[in-house]
Amino acid sequence: MELVFAVIDPDTLSCMGMQQLLEDLIPSAEVAVFHSFEALTADDPGRFVHFFVSSGIYFEHAAFFLAQPRQTIVLVRGHAGPNLSGLRTLNVCQEEKDLVKSLLHLQQRGHAGHDASRHPSALPHDVPNLLSARETEVAVLLAKGCINKEIADRLGISLTTVISHRKSIMAKLRARSLADIIIYVVTHGLAPLDEL
Repeated sequence: MELVFAVIDPDTLSCMGMQQLLEDLIPSAEVAVFHSFEALTADDPGRFVHFFVSSGIYFEHAAFFLAQPRQTIVLVRGHAGPNLSGLRTLNVCQEEKDLVKSLLHLQQRGHAGHDASRHPSALPHDVPNLLSARETEVAVLLAKGCINKEIADRLGISLTTVISHRKSIMAKLRARSLADIIIYVVTHGLAPLDEL
């Protein structure tokens, strides 16, 4: 089954950012963007695995989204208030690496209770590692938030060697940011998400 996500938010920049993150996280997925609930319903809402919906649109059309609690993720700016307790929320006002971690947590929890035939896991399994053993160690430490000097000290290598490995990792993964390295580390099972 093809994975298709809907992002429903009147804010164009928020939609673009969420679309890019989802496409980076799950390259095989299609991400459709809607700036209103009416645009979503004019499409085929039944084809979407998840709805990433702004809190404003969620509250205006709560009956629709309450009927699909496992598919709905409410986009909030800051921490979710008491009106959203019990719902799956995603704080879009956090650093990119933290937003990626939050998305990965949602993915892990979300698919645990789903019917596997309807919602196959979005993350690849048994995918070959593109990195050497040492690059893998460096990538894991980067994902854990270590700076170059800490990595050099932990691995007993020079700072120059860490920088060289880091450049190689970025090139091999075609990574644009630390968030891309975090995604790679988690999706390839190189470190559990709760350790990052």
